[in-house]
Amino acid sequence: MTMPINANLRLVLLLCGAEALAMAGFGSYPALLPTLQQVWTLNGREAGLVSGAFFLGYMLSVPFLSGWTDRVDARRVFAVSSLLAAMASVGFGLFATGLWSAMLFQALAGAGLAGTYMPGLKALTDRVHGPSQPRYISFYTATFGIGASGSLLLAGWFAQAFDWQTAFILLGSLPVLASVLVLKGLQPCAVQAPTTRQGWGWARVWSQPVMRQYIIGYAVHCWELFGMRSWQVAFFSFAFAASASHVWLNPTEAAALLNILGLPASILGNEVAMRWGRQRWIALTMLGSGALAWLAGASVMWPWFVTLGLACLYNIVIMADSASLTAGLVAHSDSQQRGTAMALYSMAGFGAGFIAPVVFGAVLDVSGGQHQAASWTLAMGSLGLGCLFWGLRLMRK
Repeated sequence: MTMPINANLRLVLLLCGAEALAMAGFGSYPALLPTLQQVWTLNGREAGLVSGAFFLGYMLSVPFLSGWTDRVDARRVFAVSSLLAAMASVGFGLFATGLWSAMLFQALAGAGLAGTYMPGLKALTDRVHGPSQPRYISFYTATFGIGASGSLLLAGWFAQAFDWQTAFILLGSLPVLASVLVLKGLQPCAVQAPTTRQGWGWARVWSQPVMRQYIIGYAVHCWELFGMRSWQVAFFSFAFAASASHVWLNPTEAAALLNILGLPASILGNEVAMRWGRQRWIALTMLGSGALAWLAGASVMWPWFVTLGLACLYNIVIMADSASLTAGLVAHSDSQQRGTAMALYSMAGFGAGFIAPVVFGAVLDVSGGQHQAASWTLAMGSLGLGCLFWGLRLMRK
């Protein structure tokens, strides 16, 4: 039975709200990276390792948590994982004292996201069908930007009002609300388990060329996106300090603005892709974002409003193919193994998200350090290399 349009919309909005709440701790470390790097005397590579640990935790957990949704209602996976995200944020605030403890709690937070982001999408696609499904998917994936922006803003504000430990603890309360919202707001949904045993089904998913195209595309997209998100506050801190004029945004507010602009970009990008063709649109946006990575990096010593404008434009173009990639994967996946396909897709993307911040920090270290403008240009440019390569490859098909 098809749900009425208004019922579908209510369900999508509920899941979008739950996703944003579950992501409350997502931007805490990136927002406070300059502070924690100073407190713990971390170099660029070590600071990148703490950022990357979040995505490593996601990558290691998503095959189990997202793949599990092929066998149990994704609503239950989402609720339990939200509580894990809450505990990770509170634990970071109470017990993190340096590199290794910070990496541990970041990895646990990443595991919490692994059990909420794609399982939340699976909960949506299990309950909403029909021609509007790709549009609702774009709403859900675009909400990632709202969650990231809200997390950055709240982390900065709480740290300013109290201290960085309190910021992590307070943000840990919001995923608990996400768990309650999903358990109370979503009706249970029967899941038809796969009819044959195929392990996690990765080989079957990977053997399909169209699926490989979307999985690799998502990996290079996430390399760029999460590398940028991990270092954006530090990037703005350097750029704004170098500006001779008055800056009316602090670095965390600038990073939040950058992320919130991804919301309309993702939704509108999917609408364009539905008319122009997904492959063509993804190729064009990847080429654009790969080039803008270098331009945004080169602007680090320019007037602050130019740097901010180029960084915002860069993020808009990064996000313009996000929903198209995910909608393409969902459209071409077998319904009985959609959770497994999403797991492999997420594993590739967030695996790239684990490596990118470390590479970014290493580039900063080997090219002169975080006080050199040229180092920021090279580090930002490293984010765009994958998208430039993959965009060119798609254009040749």
